[in-house]
Amino acid sequence: MLMSPDPSTGKPLSIAQAFARLRFRHLQFLDLLDQTRNLRLTAEQMHITQPAATKILMDIEDILGSRLFDRLSRGMRPNELGLFTLRYAQGALAGHRRFVDEFNALKQGGHGHLSVGAITGSAAHLLTASVAEIQRLRPLLVVKILEQSSDQLIVWLAERKIDLMIGRFTDESQRPQFQYERLSSEQLQVVAGLNHPLRGANDLQLTELARWPWILYPASTAVRKVSDDIFGSTGLAPTSGVVETPSFLFALELMQITDMLSLQPTALVDKYVAKGLLARVPVELPDRMPDYGLITRLDETPTPSAQAFIEVLRGVAGVRPEPPHDEGGTAGRPA
Repeated sequence: MLMSPDPSTGKPLSIAQAFARLRFRHLQFLDLLDQTRNLRLTAEQMHITQPAATKILMDIEDILGSRLFDRLSRGMRPNELGLFTLRYAQGALAGHRRFVDEFNALKQGGHGHLSVGAITGSAAHLLTASVAEIQRLRPLLVVKILEQSSDQLIVWLAERKIDLMIGRFTDESQRPQFQYERLSSEQLQVVAGLNHPLRGANDLQLTELARWPWILYPASTAVRKVSDDIFGSTGLAPTSGVVETPSFLFALELMQITDMLSLQPTALVDKYVAKGLLARVPVELPDRMPDYGLITRLDETPTPSAQAFIEVLRGVAGVRPEPPHDEGGTAGRPA
C-alpha cells in the first residue's frame, strides 16, 4: 500500500507529514478499535454506521500507506505496524486528557493534577513526606499516587499514564529511554511473625533459613532479584514452600498466622517491628540492594506541577539535581 500523496505537490507524504494528517477522531477510533477488535462494536461506541467505521480505518491506512489490521473472520487483529500506531494513539490521547484536566483545574483557580508511581518500601517514606510538603505549598494540587513494582511503573511511565515514578530500572534496555536521578539507598531485613521460633536466636547463618517457608516478591521485582542473588551466592534454596506476592500487607497478614519468613525493605518494616506486629530475624545480609531514584521521560519538560514536586522530592531526599542522562548511561544508577 502506497502512502497517500500530498495534495499540493502530488508527491508521497513523509511519515511525519502523514502523522500530521491524522485527526483526533482518527486517534479515538484507533483506541476504540484496539479495545474492541471489532468494527461493528467500534462503530456503535462512536455512534456511527459500520460502513462509516470501515471508511475511517481505510482513510487512516491510506494516510499512512500501510495496512494496520488483519481482517479476520471474527474481528480485527493489529499487525506490527498497527501495534506501533496504537501505542502512538494511546499516548497522544493520554496527553490530551492530561491537558484538559490540568487546563480545567488551572481555569478554576487550582494548581493542576499530578500522577506519581512509587515502589513499596523505603520510597514510601520519602513519598509521604514529599506529598505532605507539596500539599502545603500547593493545597489545590490534585495528587494521584499509584503503588506498584518498578517493572509495571516503567510501563505506565512509557504509556504516559503517570507523570513520574520513584523506583528502579529493571532491565538495561530501559536506560536510554528515561532520565534517572538517584534519591536514596535501601537496606533489606529478614522478618517473621512475633511468635516465630527464630525470634531472638543467636549467631544465625543465612544457610540455616533454608528449611523455613518464605514469602517472596515476584521474580520481576528488584527485591526478588536481590534475594535470588543472595540465596544463590550462599547456596540457600528454600525447601519448605514459597508464596510470591507484591503486596506487603498480604505478607504481613500471612506472617501473623504462619512461620513464614520474608525479606523486606528495612524502612518499610521498622514501624511494624516497633509496634510489635513483626519480629526481626537476626541474620546478617550482604548489602546488595540497588539504589532507587526519580525516573522521568527523557527529553521532556515536566509540567509546572511535576517540576514543583520534583524539587520537593529532591529537598526531602537531600540530593542535588544531576546532569542530564547521556547515551553512555553515566547519569544515575539502574536497579
